Amino acid sequence: MRRWLVWIGVAVSVVFLFLALRGLRLDEFWRDLSRANLFWLIPGIALYFIAVAFRAWRWSFLLAPLLPPPATTKHVERNQGSPGELQMKSRQATMSATSLFPIVVIGYMGNNIYPARIGELLRAYVLRRDHGVPISSSLATVLIERIVDGIIMVAFVLIGLRAAINVSETVTRVIALAGVVFAIATIVFFVLALAPQFTQRMAGAIVNRVVPERFRAPLLGFVEKFVGGAHSLRSPIDLARIVGISAVVWLLETGKYWCVAQVFTLTVPFDGLMLVNGLSNLFTVIPGAPGAVGTFDAGGILGMTALGVEQSLAAAYVLTLHVVLWLPVTALGAFFMLREGLRWGDLWKAEAVK
Repeated sequence: MRRWLVWIGVAVSVVFLFLALRGLRLDEFWRDLSRANLFWLIPGIALYFIAVAFRAWRWSFLLAPLLPPPATTKHVERNQGSPGELQMKSRQATMSATSLFPIVVIGYMGNNIYPARIGELLRAYVLRRDHGVPISSSLATVLIERIVDGIIMVAFVLIGLRAAINVSETVTRVIALAGVVFAIATIVFFVLALAPQFTQRMAGAIVNRVVPERFRAPLLGFVEKFVGGAHSLRSPIDLARIVGISAVVWLLETGKYWCVAQVFTLTVPFDGLMLVNGLSNLFTVIPGAPGAVGTFDAGGILGMTALGVEQSLAAAYVLTLHVVLWLPVTALGAFFMLREGLRWGDLWKAEAVK
Protein backbone atom coordinates (compact mmCIF):
# COMPACT_ATOMS: atom_id res chain seq x y z
CA MET A 1 0.00 0.00 0.00
CA ARG A 2 1.38 3.41 -0.91
CA ARG A 3 2.29 5.32 2.21
CA TRP A 4 1.37 8.67 0.70
CA LEU A 5 -2.26 7.51 0.45
CA VAL A 6 -2.18 6.67 4.15
CA TRP A 7 -0.82 10.07 5.06
CA ILE A 8 -3.38 11.83 2.88
CA GLY A 9 -6.11 9.94 4.74
CA VAL A 10 -4.66 10.97 8.10
CA ALA A 11 -4.46 14.59 6.95
CA VAL A 12 -8.10 14.51 5.82
CA SER A 13 -9.15 13.13 9.22
CA VAL A 14 -7.19 15.81 11.06
CA VAL A 15 -8.86 18.54 9.00
CA PHE A 16 -12.34 17.17 9.67
CA LEU A 17 -11.62 16.75 13.39
CA PHE A 18 -10.44 20.36 13.51
CA LEU A 19 -13.56 21.59 11.74
CA ALA A 20 -15.83 19.50 13.96
CA LEU A 21 -14.21 20.47 17.26
CA ARG A 22 -13.32 24.07 16.46
CA GLY A 23 -14.44 26.32 19.29
CA LEU A 24 -15.15 23.39 21.63
CA ARG A 25 -14.90 24.23 25.35
CA LEU A 26 -13.04 21.36 26.96
CA ASP A 27 -14.40 22.03 30.46
CA GLU A 28 -17.98 21.61 29.21
CA PHE A 29 -16.98 18.57 27.15
CA TRP A 30 -15.46 16.75 30.17
CA ARG A 31 -18.44 17.77 32.31
CA ASP A 32 -20.83 16.14 29.86
CA LEU A 33 -18.71 13.00 29.68
CA SER A 34 -18.52 12.71 33.46
CA ARG A 35 -22.34 12.63 33.71
CA ALA A 36 -22.73 9.73 31.28
CA ASN A 37 -24.84 6.73 32.33
CA LEU A 38 -22.85 3.91 30.74
CA PHE A 39 -25.52 1.27 31.41
CA TRP A 40 -27.26 2.25 28.18
CA LEU A 41 -24.21 1.16 26.19
CA ILE A 42 -25.11 -2.50 26.83
CA PRO A 43 -28.38 -2.57 24.83
CA GLY A 44 -26.74 -0.30 22.25
CA ILE A 45 -23.94 -2.79 21.63
CA ALA A 46 -26.47 -5.64 21.48
CA LEU A 47 -28.49 -3.80 18.81
CA TYR A 48 -25.33 -3.18 16.82
CA PHE A 49 -24.38 -6.87 16.69
CA ILE A 50 -27.94 -7.78 15.73
CA ALA A 51 -27.51 -5.35 12.84
CA VAL A 52 -24.24 -7.05 11.89
CA ALA A 53 -26.06 -10.41 11.87
CA PHE A 54 -28.61 -8.92 9.47
CA ARG A 55 -25.70 -7.72 7.31
CA ALA A 56 -24.38 -11.28 7.16
CA TRP A 57 -27.87 -12.50 6.19
CA ARG A 58 -28.05 -9.90 3.43
CA TRP A 59 -24.62 -10.92 2.14
CA SER A 60 -25.73 -14.57 1.99
CA PHE A 61 -28.44 -13.59 -0.52
CA LEU A 62 -25.96 -11.60 -2.62
CA LEU A 63 -23.44 -14.43 -2.62
CA ALA A 64 -25.84 -17.31 -3.28
CA PRO A 65 -25.59 -17.15 -7.11
CA LEU A 66 -21.77 -17.13 -6.92
CA LEU A 67 -21.33 -20.35 -4.97
CA PRO A 68 -19.61 -23.07 -7.02
CA PRO A 69 -21.27 -26.51 -7.25
CA PRO A 70 -20.83 -28.78 -4.24
CA ALA A 71 -18.32 -31.00 -6.05
CA THR A 72 -15.89 -28.09 -6.38
CA THR A 73 -16.32 -26.71 -2.87
CA LYS A 74 -16.17 -29.85 -0.79
CA HIS A 75 -12.50 -29.22 -0.12
CA VAL A 76 -10.99 -25.77 -0.44
CA GLU A 77 -7.42 -24.91 0.17
CA ARG A 78 -7.21 -22.72 3.28
CA ASN A 79 -3.69 -21.36 3.00
CA GLN A 80 -1.10 -21.08 0.25
CA GLY A 81 2.55 -21.08 1.21
CA SER A 82 4.92 -23.45 2.94
CA PRO A 83 3.85 -27.07 3.61
CA GLY A 84 3.43 -26.22 7.27
CA GLU A 85 0.87 -23.58 6.38
CA LEU A 86 -1.10 -25.79 3.98
CA GLN A 87 -4.31 -27.07 5.55
CA MET A 88 -7.46 -28.61 4.15
CA LYS A 89 -10.89 -28.29 5.66
CA SER A 90 -14.26 -29.62 4.58
CA ARG A 91 -16.79 -26.90 3.77
CA GLN A 92 -20.48 -27.15 3.04
CA ALA A 93 -21.62 -25.75 -0.28
CA THR A 94 -23.77 -23.15 1.42
CA MET A 95 -23.00 -19.75 2.84
CA SER A 96 -25.44 -19.17 5.67
CA ALA A 97 -25.59 -15.97 7.69
CA THR A 98 -24.06 -17.90 10.59
CA SER A 99 -21.00 -18.90 8.57
CA LEU A 100 -20.64 -15.40 7.08
CA PHE A 101 -21.00 -13.51 10.37
CA PRO A 102 -17.34 -14.04 11.43
CA ILE A 103 -16.12 -12.97 7.97
CA VAL A 104 -18.20 -9.78 8.10
CA VAL A 105 -16.86 -8.97 11.58
CA ILE A 106 -13.28 -9.63 10.42
CA GLY A 107 -13.90 -7.17 7.58
CA TYR A 108 -15.09 -4.49 10.01
CA MET A 109 -11.99 -5.06 12.11
CA GLY A 110 -9.81 -4.58 9.03
CA ASN A 111 -11.56 -1.32 8.18
CA ASN A 112 -11.13 -0.09 11.75
CA ILE A 113 -7.39 -0.66 12.08
CA TYR A 114 -6.04 -0.35 8.54
CA PRO A 115 -6.46 2.45 5.98
CA ALA A 116 -8.21 2.44 2.60
CA ARG A 117 -11.03 0.18 3.83
CA ILE A 118 -8.82 -2.88 3.35
CA GLY A 119 -11.31 -4.81 5.48
CA GLU A 120 -13.60 -5.16 2.44
CA LEU A 121 -10.75 -6.77 0.51
CA LEU A 122 -9.87 -8.91 3.52
CA ARG A 123 -13.33 -10.46 3.77
CA ALA A 124 -13.28 -11.13 0.01
CA TYR A 125 -9.92 -12.84 0.52
CA VAL A 126 -11.24 -15.00 3.36
CA LEU A 127 -14.32 -15.86 1.30
CA ARG A 128 -12.18 -17.01 -1.61
CA ARG A 129 -10.01 -19.06 0.72
CA ASP A 130 -12.94 -20.77 2.43
CA HIS A 131 -15.53 -20.99 -0.36
CA GLY A 132 -13.66 -20.49 -3.63
CA VAL A 133 -15.60 -17.37 -4.66
CA PRO A 134 -13.48 -15.12 -6.95
CA ILE A 135 -12.42 -11.93 -5.21
CA SER A 136 -13.63 -9.69 -8.04
CA SER A 137 -17.11 -11.23 -7.86
CA SER A 138 -17.39 -10.96 -4.06
CA LEU A 139 -16.15 -7.37 -4.24
CA ALA A 140 -19.04 -6.69 -6.62
CA THR A 141 -21.44 -7.80 -3.88
CA VAL A 142 -19.63 -5.51 -1.42
CA LEU A 143 -20.09 -2.59 -3.81
CA ILE A 144 -23.79 -3.43 -4.11
CA GLU A 145 -24.02 -3.39 -0.32
CA ARG A 146 -22.40 0.04 -0.20
CA ILE A 147 -24.69 1.47 -2.88
CA VAL A 148 -27.83 0.15 -1.18
CA ASP A 149 -26.52 1.46 2.16
CA GLY A 150 -25.93 4.82 0.52
CA ILE A 151 -29.51 4.90 -0.74
CA ILE A 152 -30.79 4.21 2.77
CA MET A 153 -28.50 6.84 4.28
CA VAL A 154 -29.63 9.52 1.83
CA ALA A 155 -33.23 8.60 2.64
CA PHE A 156 -32.47 8.85 6.37
CA VAL A 157 -30.99 12.32 5.88
CA LEU A 158 -33.99 13.53 3.91
CA ILE A 159 -36.38 12.11 6.52
CA GLY A 160 -34.33 13.48 9.42
CA LEU A 161 -34.17 17.00 8.02
CA ARG A 162 -37.72 17.49 9.31
CA ALA A 163 -36.34 17.39 12.87
CA ALA A 164 -33.46 19.79 12.19
CA ILE A 165 -33.81 23.30 13.58
CA ASN A 166 -30.35 24.74 12.82
CA VAL A 167 -30.08 24.04 9.08
CA SER A 168 -30.26 26.83 6.53
CA GLU A 169 -32.37 26.55 3.41
CA THR A 170 -29.19 26.55 1.31
CA VAL A 171 -27.83 23.48 3.11
CA THR A 172 -31.20 21.76 2.77
CA ARG A 173 -31.23 22.40 -0.97
CA VAL A 174 -27.65 21.15 -1.36
CA ILE A 175 -28.51 17.95 0.52
CA ALA A 176 -31.64 17.45 -1.58
CA LEU A 177 -29.66 18.01 -4.80
CA ALA A 178 -26.98 15.57 -3.67
CA GLY A 179 -29.72 13.04 -2.98
CA VAL A 180 -31.11 13.45 -6.51
CA VAL A 181 -27.66 13.05 -8.09
CA PHE A 182 -26.97 9.97 -5.98
CA ALA A 183 -30.35 8.51 -6.90
CA ILE A 184 -29.66 8.98 -10.63
CA ALA A 185 -26.21 7.37 -10.32
CA THR A 186 -27.75 4.48 -8.40
CA ILE A 187 -30.41 3.91 -11.06
CA VAL A 188 -27.71 3.84 -13.76
CA PHE A 189 -25.74 1.27 -11.74
CA PHE A 190 -28.73 -1.01 -11.23
CA VAL A 191 -29.71 -0.77 -14.90
CA LEU A 192 -26.18 -1.87 -15.87
CA ALA A 193 -26.28 -4.68 -13.30
CA LEU A 194 -29.70 -5.85 -14.50
CA ALA A 195 -28.54 -5.87 -18.13
CA PRO A 196 -25.26 -7.83 -17.98
CA GLN A 197 -24.93 -8.44 -21.73
CA PHE A 198 -25.37 -4.75 -22.50
CA THR A 199 -22.88 -3.84 -19.76
CA GLN A 200 -20.25 -6.24 -21.10
CA ARG A 201 -20.73 -5.02 -24.69
CA MET A 202 -20.41 -1.40 -23.59
CA ALA A 203 -17.35 -2.17 -21.44
CA GLY A 204 -15.78 -4.08 -24.35
CA ALA A 205 -16.33 -1.17 -26.73
CA ILE A 206 -14.80 1.33 -24.29
CA VAL A 207 -11.88 -0.88 -23.28
CA ASN A 208 -10.98 -1.78 -26.87
CA ARG A 209 -10.88 1.90 -27.78
CA VAL A 210 -9.06 3.53 -24.89
CA VAL A 211 -7.08 0.78 -23.10
CA PRO A 212 -3.69 -0.53 -24.34
CA GLU A 213 -3.94 -4.04 -25.81
CA ARG A 214 -1.89 -5.79 -23.12
CA PHE A 215 -4.34 -4.62 -20.41
CA ARG A 216 -7.55 -5.42 -22.27
CA ALA A 217 -7.89 -9.14 -21.50
CA PRO A 218 -7.43 -8.89 -17.70
CA LEU A 219 -9.66 -5.81 -17.51
CA LEU A 220 -12.45 -7.45 -19.52
CA GLY A 221 -12.06 -10.57 -17.40
CA PHE A 222 -12.55 -8.46 -14.29
CA VAL A 223 -15.67 -6.84 -15.78
CA GLU A 224 -17.09 -10.29 -16.57
CA LYS A 225 -16.55 -11.49 -12.97
CA PHE A 226 -17.86 -8.19 -11.62
CA VAL A 227 -21.06 -8.46 -13.62
CA GLY A 228 -21.38 -12.03 -12.42
CA GLY A 229 -21.15 -10.77 -8.85
CA ALA A 230 -24.22 -8.61 -9.45
CA HIS A 231 -26.26 -11.67 -10.45
CA SER A 232 -28.53 -11.43 -7.41
CA LEU A 233 -29.86 -8.06 -8.64
CA ARG A 234 -31.48 -9.69 -11.65
CA SER A 235 -34.50 -10.76 -9.61
CA PRO A 236 -36.80 -7.90 -8.49
CA ILE A 237 -37.87 -9.99 -5.50
CA ASP A 238 -34.28 -10.51 -4.38
CA LEU A 239 -33.50 -6.84 -4.93
CA ALA A 240 -36.50 -5.85 -2.80
CA ARG A 241 -35.37 -8.30 -0.13
CA ILE A 242 -31.86 -6.81 -0.07
CA VAL A 243 -33.19 -3.25 0.20
CA GLY A 244 -35.62 -4.32 2.94
CA ILE A 245 -32.91 -6.03 4.98
CA SER A 246 -30.70 -2.97 4.55
CA ALA A 247 -33.45 -0.74 5.92
CA VAL A 248 -33.76 -3.02 8.97
CA VAL A 249 -29.96 -2.92 9.45
CA TRP A 250 -29.87 0.85 9.58
CA LEU A 251 -32.95 1.18 11.75
CA LEU A 252 -31.27 -1.16 14.25
CA GLU A 253 -28.14 0.96 14.10
CA THR A 254 -30.25 4.06 14.67
CA GLY A 255 -31.55 2.22 17.74
CA LYS A 256 -27.97 2.14 18.95
CA TYR A 257 -27.72 5.89 18.37
CA TRP A 258 -30.83 6.22 20.54
CA CYS A 259 -29.30 4.10 23.32
CA VAL A 260 -26.16 6.26 23.36
CA ALA A 261 -28.40 9.33 23.50
CA GLN A 262 -29.85 7.89 26.72
CA VAL A 263 -26.31 7.73 28.11
CA PHE A 264 -26.37 11.54 28.08
CA THR A 265 -30.13 11.84 28.81
CA LEU A 266 -30.62 13.50 25.43
CA THR A 267 -34.21 13.90 24.28
CA VAL A 268 -33.71 13.69 20.53
CA PRO A 269 -36.46 12.44 18.20
CA PHE A 270 -35.80 9.16 16.42
CA ASP A 271 -36.04 10.76 12.98
CA GLY A 272 -33.46 13.30 14.15
CA LEU A 273 -31.13 10.41 15.01
CA MET A 274 -31.77 9.06 11.51
CA LEU A 275 -30.33 12.36 10.27
CA VAL A 276 -27.27 11.95 12.49
CA ASN A 277 -26.84 8.35 11.38
CA GLY A 278 -27.10 9.29 7.72
CA LEU A 279 -24.68 12.22 7.91
CA SER A 280 -22.06 10.45 10.02
CA ASN A 281 -21.98 7.45 7.67
CA LEU A 282 -22.15 9.45 4.44
CA PHE A 283 -19.16 11.44 5.65
CA THR A 284 -17.17 8.19 5.89
CA VAL A 285 -17.25 7.99 2.08
CA ILE A 286 -14.56 10.69 2.23
CA PRO A 287 -11.17 8.91 2.38
CA GLY A 288 -9.69 9.34 5.86
CA ALA A 289 -7.78 7.55 8.58
CA PRO A 290 -8.66 3.99 9.66
CA GLY A 291 -11.97 3.68 11.48
CA ALA A 292 -13.27 6.86 9.78
CA VAL A 293 -11.66 8.97 12.50
CA GLY A 294 -12.58 12.59 11.94
CA THR A 295 -14.95 12.12 9.02
CA PHE A 296 -17.53 10.12 11.01
CA ASP A 297 -17.22 12.54 13.93
CA ALA A 298 -17.62 15.63 11.78
CA GLY A 299 -20.79 14.27 10.18
CA GLY A 300 -22.24 13.19 13.52
CA ILE A 301 -21.51 16.47 15.28
CA LEU A 302 -22.96 18.38 12.32
CA GLY A 303 -26.13 16.34 12.63
CA MET A 304 -26.42 16.77 16.40
CA THR A 305 -25.87 20.53 16.28
CA ALA A 306 -28.48 20.72 13.49
CA LEU A 307 -30.90 19.19 16.01
CA GLY A 308 -30.14 21.99 18.46
CA VAL A 309 -27.70 20.10 20.73
CA GLU A 310 -24.90 22.33 22.05
CA GLN A 311 -21.44 21.59 20.68
CA SER A 312 -19.82 20.18 23.82
CA LEU A 313 -22.65 17.73 24.41
CA ALA A 314 -22.78 16.83 20.70
CA ALA A 315 -19.04 16.12 20.74
CA ALA A 316 -19.28 14.00 23.89
CA TYR A 317 -22.15 12.04 22.36
CA VAL A 318 -20.53 11.44 18.96
CA LEU A 319 -17.08 10.54 20.33
CA THR A 320 -18.66 8.06 22.77
CA LEU A 321 -20.76 6.64 19.96
CA HIS A 322 -17.68 6.26 17.76
CA VAL A 323 -15.73 4.40 20.45
CA VAL A 324 -18.65 2.04 21.07
CA LEU A 325 -18.98 1.42 17.33
CA TRP A 326 -15.23 0.79 17.00
CA LEU A 327 -14.12 -1.18 20.05
CA PRO A 328 -16.50 -4.18 20.40
CA VAL A 329 -16.53 -5.20 16.73
CA THR A 330 -12.74 -4.74 16.46
CA ALA A 331 -12.14 -6.95 19.51
CA LEU A 332 -14.53 -9.63 18.22
CA GLY A 333 -12.96 -9.41 14.75
CA ALA A 334 -9.51 -10.03 16.24
CA PHE A 335 -10.89 -13.10 18.04
CA PHE A 336 -12.44 -14.48 14.86
CA MET A 337 -9.25 -13.75 12.94
CA LEU A 338 -7.20 -15.85 15.34
CA ARG A 339 -9.83 -18.59 15.33
CA GLU A 340 -9.77 -18.72 11.53
CA GLY A 341 -5.97 -19.07 11.52
CA LEU A 342 -5.42 -15.68 9.89
CA ARG A 343 -2.30 -13.65 10.51
CA TRP A 344 -1.90 -9.89 10.53
CA GLY A 345 0.17 -10.27 7.36
CA ASP A 346 -2.92 -11.59 5.58
CA LEU A 347 -4.33 -8.06 5.68
CA TRP A 348 -1.53 -7.09 3.31
CA LYS A 349 -1.55 -10.38 1.40
CA ALA A 350 -5.16 -9.68 0.48
CA GLU A 351 -4.03 -6.71 -1.62
CA ALA A 352 -1.94 -8.91 -3.89
CA VAL A 353 -4.48 -11.70 -4.47
CA LYS A 354 -6.38 -11.57 -7.76
